[in-house]
Amino acid sequence: MKLTGALTIQTLFDFQDVARRESDKSVIIDLTGVPYMDSAGLGSIVSAFTTSQRNGRRFAITGLSDRIRTLFQITRVDGLLPCFKSLEQAEASVTSL
Repeated sequence: MKLTGALTIQTLFDFQDVARRESDKSVIIDLTGVPYMDSAGLGSIVSAFTTSQRNGRRFAITGLSDRIRTLFQITRVDGLLPCFKSLEQAEASVTSL
C-alpha cells in the first residue's frame, strides 16, 4: 500500500477501509508520500500491524520521513513496528521465512 498525503483523523478512514480488505499474505505500507501523521494516523498504522499479526500476515513499513521516524521514536512504536529504509528491504523481509 502506497499512502499519499497526511495521515490524520480526517484522512485515515480510507486507509482503514483498504487495510481491512487487504487479504494478501504480506502487507507493506509505503509512507514515502506521507509528510505528516497525527496520533490517530499512528493508531491506524498500529491497528493494521496488529490485525496483520492476528491473521498471520507478514508486515513491513518503509518510506518514513524524518518527522514520522521521530514520531515513531517518541511514542516508542519504532521497536514494535518493522520499519525498513527501502522498499527492497521491506519486500525481502516479508518474503523471507
